[in-house]
Amino acid sequence: MDSAGTNFPTTFWHTLADGRVQCDVCPRACKIKEGKQGLCFVRACHNGEVVLTTYGRSSGFCVDPIEKKPLNHYLPGTPVLSFGTAGCNLTCKFCQNWDMSKSREIDILAEQAMPEKIAEKAKALNCRSVAFTYNDPVIFMEYADDTAQACHEMGIKTVAVTAGYISPGAREFFFRNIDAANVDLKSFSNDFYKKHCSGDLQTVLDTLLYIHNETDIWLELTTLVIPGANDSDKEIHDMTNWVVEHMGPDIPMHFSAFHPDFKMLDTPATPTSTLKRARNIALENGVNYAYTGNVRNREGDSTWCSNCGELLISRDWYQLSDWNLNANGECNFCGYRCAGVFDAKPGTWGARRLPVSMQL
Repeated sequence: MDSAGTNFPTTFWHTLADGRVQCDVCPRACKIKEGKQGLCFVRACHNGEVVLTTYGRSSGFCVDPIEKKPLNHYLPGTPVLSFGTAGCNLTCKFCQNWDMSKSREIDILAEQAMPEKIAEKAKALNCRSVAFTYNDPVIFMEYADDTAQACHEMGIKTVAVTAGYISPGAREFFFRNIDAANVDLKSFSNDFYKKHCSGDLQTVLDTLLYIHNETDIWLELTTLVIPGANDSDKEIHDMTNWVVEHMGPDIPMHFSAFHPDFKMLDTPATPTSTLKRARNIALENGVNYAYTGNVRNREGDSTWCSNCGELLISRDWYQLSDWNLNANGECNFCGYRCAGVFDAKPGTWGARRLPVSMQL
């Protein structure tokens, strides 16, 4: 292996008859000439092979509350060491992290850290998990997988925050060492994916079904609700009905507020009323755990028993208060088990966000 950030060998590619190489990580199937990059910018052709150019380099590390991923049913209240790199394999016009995910400047990758160092730092900071986030970890999957293995050796869990735009072969590799995932289900319209993301819906649905049916990964979904683009009653109905029909009622769904950014500066921010409407539609269609995000809404932030309706976990933004689950994750009022992965007691990290230097 070369030094951090330069030309790490990869396996999901093949050579074409014209001398180019085709990346097989996602359906984009970039065909890359020598010395050039794929659309994601971080997978490039070097000496006739596809290499990862950002291995061991990050745009920064930060300890977040796990609820910020967002994961409301996976070790609530615990800290997660989060990091990303640069680039993305989608072109979302509404990207809320565009400075990293759309970056074409490797210079933003100021931090260097190999997988073992990340695991050691997470352990030292008492983080229960490490999250691959900010930009999509699918494009730095080798770095993420090696880090996940290092974390597991130290008893630390791993979290992937991803759009799920990945091909079948690479999908199995990427998720093999992931413990929990939040997948962005950006819309339930293929036209939306084509117009706003230059992707397709079916690939993401296939990823969701793979995670649900073929792995033990704890899964939650997030939809950024954009006024006039994916916020119709019909679309929310279709999406939530599909989730319940194909994955059951216990997959938590988060409906988050859009704010004007990147190439959609003229689109207004999402009203809280729209998020409440989406959440209500989800609940009416049988989703047991539906949340609002990016707005302050105690009812939509909190977890309620799907059997008796009592409050299980009270949240104010990322701050937990009431906790009405026993050591087995069961409702203190009716004994019904809440779906998720819970400790006997909630974590106490709160809403803090702690920047971390890997050089110290």
